[in-house]
Amino acid sequence: MRRGWAEHVHFLRNRRELVSALIGTVGIYVLLVRWQGDTIVEGTGQSQAVLMTAGFVAFSLFSAALMNLPMGISADREEGTLLRLRTVPGGPSAYLVGRAVSVLLQIAGYVLLMLVAGAAFAGLSLPSSPGDWLTLGWVLALGTLSVVPIGAAIGALLPGPRNAASILSLPLMALMLISGVMFPVTRMPEPVQWAAQVFPLYWQGLGFRSVFLPDSMAVAEIGASWRLPETAAVLGAWAAAGLVLAPWLLLRAARRESGARLAERQERRASQGAY
Repeated sequence: MRRGWAEHVHFLRNRRELVSALIGTVGIYVLLVRWQGDTIVEGTGQSQAVLMTAGFVAFSLFSAALMNLPMGISADREEGTLLRLRTVPGGPSAYLVGRAVSVLLQIAGYVLLMLVAGAAFAGLSLPSSPGDWLTLGWVLALGTLSVVPIGAAIGALLPGPRNAASILSLPLMALMLISGVMFPVTRMPEPVQWAAQVFPLYWQGLGFRSVFLPDSMAVAEIGASWRLPETAAVLGAWAAAGLVLAPWLLLRAARRESGARLAERQERRASQGAY
């Protein structure tokens, strides 16, 4: 927990990284809701801002855990952090929990800023009942735990930080398209709907839509309901599986590291930079 807080403070103090992250999430969200947030979506009676908020909350969680995190872990491996984990009892587990805490705090900050911006610029109505705020909290927490271990496992398997973005971008964008974040998943063919329900992103988006959309909008979902118990079960299953798999992969990656390999990579990077 202390490690996670320390990493989050370091993120807040890194102005370049902080500004880049805020522009990439909150900035784009504000621009879109200012552009067409007050437009009423045909057949729903709801403003575009409401639908955008649910989608962008899911997107911020998704991108932080499955894009930024793997790239960060891959960079840590290149810099020797995973090698040092071998000398610390429980090092991989502590590293993973710290990363999860850091990502959760980062996501919570994004969500808070998006809610404030939506209320200020697009007339977004904040969740009105304690039950909605409670649902938002547990979906955020459980949704983060369901994808952070996956991101950590991907980061342990990536060949290096230089190629991480190109490797991750296409499959992650495809997953976003089929998971109902941008438009209702019920518009997709039935086999695609079944495939989307395998992955946690669909359930994260469903949980967020249950908070920001009225109950009458549940008819547009699979099964015509928000299915919150199923959401908790699926996200919990992904979290449990990831928390078993990710430490093993991190430990395996750490065991494969050696001082000679680290020195070789650093020498190669130095020579490439000089070139």
